[in-house]
Amino acid sequence: MDMHELTRSLVAKNDSKIVMLVADGLGGLPMKPGGKTELEAANTPNLDRIAAAGVQGASIPVKPGIAPGSGPGHLGLFGYDPLQYQIGRGALEATGIGFPLQSGDVAIRCNFCTLAADGTISDRRAGRISSEQSAPIAISLRQIRIPGIEVFVEPVKEHRFVVVFRGPGLGGDVNDTDPQAVGVPPLDPVARNEASQKTAEVATEFLRQAREILRDQPQANFHTMRGFAAKPDMPSYEEVYGLRAAAIAVYPMYKGLAQLVGMKIVGQPSTLEEQIDLLGEVWDDYDFFFIHFKYTDSTGEDGNFDEKVKRTEEIDAVLPRIEKLSPDVLIVTGDHSTPSYLKAHSWHPVPTLLASDCCRPDPHTAFNESTCITGGLGQFEAKYLMLLALSNAGRMGKFGA
Repeated sequence: MDMHELTRSLVAKNDSKIVMLVADGLGGLPMKPGGKTELEAANTPNLDRIAAAGVQGASIPVKPGIAPGSGPGHLGLFGYDPLQYQIGRGALEATGIGFPLQSGDVAIRCNFCTLAADGTISDRRAGRISSEQSAPIAISLRQIRIPGIEVFVEPVKEHRFVVVFRGPGLGGDVNDTDPQAVGVPPLDPVARNEASQKTAEVATEFLRQAREILRDQPQANFHTMRGFAAKPDMPSYEEVYGLRAAAIAVYPMYKGLAQLVGMKIVGQPSTLEEQIDLLGEVWDDYDFFFIHFKYTDSTGEDGNFDEKVKRTEEIDAVLPRIEKLSPDVLIVTGDHSTPSYLKAHSWHPVPTLLASDCCRPDPHTAFNESTCITGGLGQFEAKYLMLLALSNAGRMGKFGA
């Protein structure tokens, strides 16, 4: 019996409400030995107050020592084993912007980048150009033609866009072309198996034509391709947990992931305050609410410790508005750690806080990496967080006689 089969057999429905607030990349590290992490340095009176009445621990997104991408990190939080359900970033991004993926399609999440005169990457995100700047540049790539293949190009947000290839014989197992470094040239798309060789060839031709089209752009003069992926098949939140689930997110990728597990995408917010407004507006319509906040991750990736501290404080500031709605279970966590010190996703366990009227509070009166180490939840695999949420909401029956 797998975890979802077990969950289905135990789920009980009631009127409880569960809120999962995900501060992307929440976990951090000190910038120097003996220093504080971003979460420790932040002024978080509301998180600390909730911690005094709740229970905390550290979640392991995939397995110890594995640094996850945002897809696997969120799948774990949603209760889907990220080793069993592997979803490429392209499928998430395409679904998130509402693109109707078909069986056999291959979707790729692309980043505009800046190439130096010698062909090496000088900026992996083209200066994080605005959506207003990037959209017409992405649309210019729609002129690319590849025999036997339908090519779709859709702007996403800032430096990101989506490419979808549609045609016979395509597979999604192709390596990224982003070398994850500057001062080196982009990589070639390389198939990981024979079934994806045609996709690699199509991607190579797309890149060749794109380089010519973009060559005169001052910032976005090329792009990398990441997360080649076909459309996945996954059981839904309603099916597994008996929950009417809503996703309140700004970035398309996270909307896409939520859609793939059967959540309803709510509204078109552009700020955290707007997300909390929406939460109140749809409170009576759903049982589970996923709220995603991106900027604790992007500031960590930029190595901007002080800005990540400020973004963490933004999360803290909206908590009283959520509490006024009286959720039966409130969870604050991240999908992975993104320490400013490393400027990248890391393998470190993620601070996780759970509050309900039936949780077993631990002795801590603050919420950060140091307290989570000895919190009552201990260290646990993130895929079990939903079981804890359901139980604290009174939505799980007893196993066995």
